[in-house]
Amino acid sequence: MTDFATLKVWRGSSPDSGHLEIFVVPFEPGQSVLDGLRWIRAAKDPTLAIRFSCINANACKECMIEVDGKTVYACTTRLIPGEMTLKPLPNKRARSRPGHGDRPARGTVWRVRRARKS
Repeated sequence: MTDFATLKVWRGSSPDSGHLEIFVVPFEPGQSVLDGLRWIRAAKDPTLAIRFSCINANACKECMIEVDGKTVYACTTRLIPGEMTLKPLPNKRARSRPGHGDRPARGTVWRVRRARKS
């Protein structure tokens, strides 16, 4: 039987204008929160942007997020078979890529706007 992790990911550009989006992710022991977020982007929601430079090296600090109220590195924090809430750090700003329209920036997970439907 496969276990699952439920990631509640903050989406929006500010605490006043966003929401938590729920994703169910396959769980295997040893996976990191970053692994779960990368799975979401690859398998469920390609608009999810994640900022990271090094996987499991804990050197760059690009993947720092708030997990269940604690500031952590997504690359070293272990995924758990249960519910986890992921939110932005207060000092992270929404970013956009010049010249890419509604395409998501390589910004923090919760700072990405969904592309408009035509």
